[in-house]
Amino acid sequence: MQHLEEQLESQTLYDGKIIRVVRDRVRLENGREAFREVVHHPGGVCVLALTEQQEVLLVRQFRYPYGEELLELPAGKREPGEDPRLCGIRELEEETGYQAGEFLDFGRLYPTPGYCGEIIYLFLARDLRPSRQHLDEDEFLDVVKLPLSEALAMVLDGRLPDAKTQIALLKYAALSSQGK
Repeated sequence: MQHLEEQLESQTLYDGKIIRVVRDRVRLENGREAFREVVHHPGGVCVLALTEQQEVLLVRQFRYPYGEELLELPAGKREPGEDPRLCGIRELEEETGYQAGEFLDFGRLYPTPGYCGEIIYLFLARDLRPSRQHLDEDEFLDVVKLPLSEALAMVLDGRLPDAKTQIALLKYAALSSQGK
């Protein structure tokens, strides 16, 4: 049986630079009505960039909602309608100063499906060559290279708490162990 909720009305509560928040009234499959608050976000990309020496490129930056610096894979927000692959290529170079000879689709993830429509597109970048880093005017970060094995250990012991980083690294490790 397919589960579905029918939108009856929608009210925008907030319309900002990055997100739009709506409150929808919906009809449930049992005929009753409920409210759903939804955050609309244009989505983003996350790039697992690997050197020939099996080093992972990470970025260290302050994340305001948590009040701390996080170490993450390079990532960024898509512009509305922007092709995810082109966004990933752009973000990799902007944040790390590298371009990739091989840029592969690595899947997608829904980070918070209970209340947000954001989709993060994952990419695997290899055959890296130095280019030029060009950060946005409000972006401050450091590029960190770590051996893949160390990055995976940091996921497992909690030192890399960012979800998109964890998923991309663990997915790569799982696929690699299967010879893919």
